[in-house]
Amino acid sequence: MGQVLGLVQVDQSTVAIKETFGKFSEVLEPGCHFLPWCIGQQISGYLSLRVRQLDVRCETKTKDNVFVTVVASVQYRALADKASDAFYKLSNTREQIQSYVFDVIRATVPKLDLDDAFEQKNDIAKAVEEELEKAMSAYGYEIVQTLIVDIEPDDRVKRAMNEINAAARMRVAASEKAEDEKILQIKKAEGEAESKYLAGVGIARQRQAIVDGLRDSVLAFSENVPGTTAKDIMDMVLVTQYFDTMKEIGASSKSSSVFIPHGPGAVKDVAAQIRDGLLQANPQ
Repeated sequence: MGQVLGLVQVDQSTVAIKETFGKFSEVLEPGCHFLPWCIGQQISGYLSLRVRQLDVRCETKTKDNVFVTVVASVQYRALADKASDAFYKLSNTREQIQSYVFDVIRATVPKLDLDDAFEQKNDIAKAVEEELEKAMSAYGYEIVQTLIVDIEPDDRVKRAMNEINAAARMRVAASEKAEDEKILQIKKAEGEAESKYLAGVGIARQRQAIVDGLRDSVLAFSENVPGTTAKDIMDMVLVTQYFDTMKEIGASSKSSSVFIPHGPGAVKDVAAQIRDGLLQANPQ
């Protein structure tokens, strides 16, 4: 009924292109408009002013000859004050934008190594946006934003990169493990050195205590038994220690029998042998 009466409704965020006898007349804003068809006025088409998005996948290669697929996301919209240009000048806006994106990406990425391409995603997006803005403004379109959402290397390249990264991490782990083992060995050696030092101090103190005990025994025996000499006392002490040693050998040895000299003069012979051994070991 509205078309019969010449009434046309234009929705919000949309403009209509009005023609008179096939020639562009004006751009109709959202609302209700009267177009008497009898005098050649009609709506040639509608143009949305909403922001639209186009995802572009572009295959190219980097400076170090790695093939990658760059995914760019372009957000664009038609300008109300240039609606006639946006409607008449381009037959396929999406293909036009895609061509410019291909051109910029394939001119920018080959100048960068793969690592640099990942690090300079924003610079690539900025270059694409600047080129699109300059080109599409002449056709009545505004580039709202351009994003490089992904850079996908070939699967074999990704596997190789993962292997390189894993190998580097293994080297670091091996180095850390070796350093830990080195520290443990150093600490163990320091502990052994400290243990041996303390053992040596203990032995020295033990021997000093033995010497002091023998000296005190000799002095006490000389005072309590008149007429004895230091030689007699030392012979007795040596014999006593000899038998104590034999007792310990018999108690701790795996042998079931220990043979020692026996007879009336055995004790004297033992004392003489010990004394002679000490004199031979320590010649004057």
